[in-house]
Amino acid sequence: MAMQTPNKAGGTGTPGRRRKKRNLLRLNPSGTNPRGGWALVKSTWSSWLQHRGFFYLVAFSWMIPLLIYLFVWSTAAGEGTVGGFSRGDLVGYYVVLILVNQFTFSSNNWTVGDAIRYGRLNLLLLRPMSPIYDVLASEVAVKVVFMTFALPLAAVLALLLRPTFSISPWHGLAFLPALAMAWALRFAWGYWIALLSFWATRADALLSLQESLVFLVGGQVAPIALLPAGLQTASVVLPFRYMVGFPVEVLSGQLAPAEVWTGLGLQAGWLFLALALCRVLWHAGLKQYTAVGG
Repeated sequence: MAMQTPNKAGGTGTPGRRRKKRNLLRLNPSGTNPRGGWALVKSTWSSWLQHRGFFYLVAFSWMIPLLIYLFVWSTAAGEGTVGGFSRGDLVGYYVVLILVNQFTFSSNNWTVGDAIRYGRLNLLLLRPMSPIYDVLASEVAVKVVFMTFALPLAAVLALLLRPTFSISPWHGLAFLPALAMAWALRFAWGYWIALLSFWATRADALLSLQESLVFLVGGQVAPIALLPAGLQTASVVLPFRYMVGFPVEVLSGQLAPAEVWTGLGLQAGWLFLALALCRVLWHAGLKQYTAVGG
């Protein structure tokens, strides 16, 4: 019979059980380790910069659809207007949209499902930090590398195509929280969908659906004001506009202050829901997670 020893709560337990509990707490995936997380961010960033040529090609491939619609809509406007947008307005809209899309797009959500399905999550759970740091490290590296390509390209487009910008100080300030929440919402929304891989082997199909909806009602295929009435209503209600198109509308002055405040409120509401889903699905998934490999 094992010797019983008193614990801090006044009960009894074997030393082996207490050691096992301490080990489990040490491996707790919800624990935080900011210093280790920042070190991981820096090492991932340095690694990605060594292969930036490849990632520049990836970034350019993401821009191609937006470049096509930039030329389509600017050609359609010609010397006149389309739905109240002049050629310069449409060029300005898409130049900003290219930058916002590069900043908010999260490619790492596609790898989360693979980590769960193929057992790589095992290694992440053994680290003395939450697995979210691994995703955020790649996310920061993506943004740094891609924006070093997207910013000069956008500047070249602006010089060649002469966009029209009418940015007020108020809309410029409102753009900052709209952009930050757009990134957070697109990341968190994709992350909770990726976490469905705990139960479904093809959860990444839903990520493809998400990006299709972002393209259709998120302001990419056309500015929201040029969409049919039904799609305009859907864009206001659904979260996808607030992932990319809404910050562009704010910066370009398309929205009145009341519409901006309403949009920021809806954006924050969708973000809260996405974060709640991430938390619930993460803890529920870990309870039944088993994997071989990693």
